[in-house]
Amino acid sequence: MVASVNGKVAPFPGEAGLEERLAASVEAGLLTATTDTTEAVADAEAVVVVVPLFVDERGTPDFRAMDAATRAIAAGLRPGALVSYETTLPVGTTRDRFAPLLAEGSGMLPERDFSLVFSPERVLTGRVFADLRRYPKLVGGIGPHSAKDGVRFYESVLDFDVREELPRPNGVWDLGSAEAAELAKLAETTYRDVNIALANQFARFADRSGIDVEAVIDACNTQPYSHIHRPGIAVGGHCIPVYPQMYLWNDPDAAVVRAARETNLAMPGHAVDLLADAYGDLRGAEVLVLGAAYRGGVKETAFSGVFDTVAALRARGARAYVSDPLFEPHELADLGLRPHTGRSVSAAVVQTDHAVYRELSADQLPGVRVLVDGRRITDPALWAGVRRVVVGDGIGRGVVRA
Repeated sequence: MVASVNGKVAPFPGEAGLEERLAASVEAGLLTATTDTTEAVADAEAVVVVVPLFVDERGTPDFRAMDAATRAIAAGLRPGALVSYETTLPVGTTRDRFAPLLAEGSGMLPERDFSLVFSPERVLTGRVFADLRRYPKLVGGIGPHSAKDGVRFYESVLDFDVREELPRPNGVWDLGSAEAAELAKLAETTYRDVNIALANQFARFADRSGIDVEAVIDACNTQPYSHIHRPGIAVGGHCIPVYPQMYLWNDPDAAVVRAARETNLAMPGHAVDLLADAYGDLRGAEVLVLGAAYRGGVKETAFSGVFDTVAALRARGARAYVSDPLFEPHELADLGLRPHTGRSVSAAVVQTDHAVYRELSADQLPGVRVLVDGRRITDPALWAGVRRVVVGDGIGRGVVRA
């Protein structure tokens, strides 16, 4: 990746505006990539930390990579510098874990000798530059001096869209403490997970009751106090499946959050249940899973529902194949997935909302008897002669409307 950046090659495909901005920045001498963190920090007035933090199967954060990065930063930190953590963290991590590591490794005190803030990234893959302008930049310092430096830094490097609907002018917002900024990121992502889980719960009931949940949600959301999200086969990505678990690490008694996680984790299995109800015994059936990415248009499989969907199919004795327009067959194989190479299949499951699936038709998958659309993206007019089941459409589990 370092060689790609220094060679003016965007390492992430599909990120709007990245290729042009990267090339211009490297050519102007404004951007250089390196693997020597300490050396780079020694020349820096501001250090922005965006090292991934994941959780294990029990929901416990794995701080090893972040701790290593923090120690490398501390070794090169100079007086007066600003350190800003943008990686989403459990509440209290900036002050209680990273401030002591930085102090120990640098021989300096945060807030006195250097500034330390938490400022969560709030951007979505594929539209990073637009999101940086649209959403307020949240900052929380470990003290007033740090907060002031953090606000000054971000105001100097970011521009913001005018948004008159916000309670205060768009820009850099000081939330008063690192803990408040940490909670803000956990809260906004956990809200989405809980809301999606509620929509998924409604969808599962609708599937049992012969009700189209999409029409219900559209009707509910005409009222200004209803903001029901959309159901689907899976919740994936680096954020929504992970950050509620960080919140639960802080607040293990949060029953609503825990139940929401469990509901969303169960959705790939529910989609396969719908397939079995419509298809019959899946033992020996050859099933194509459409889409490995966690989200349409993004070449990324972090916590993608493809893995649980394939596992649920295999548990029922089916042979599961996977295709994705963004992935080569060998890339799918490297992920432990069996790539589809044109073999005839008798059923298909839409796992990713890639735009190309809007045009997908039955004649492109000859032999398919049942299609389960986990994203409500396919065109029913293109699937004549195939039993098409959509998560939450009320016709999947043996229910037939007159």
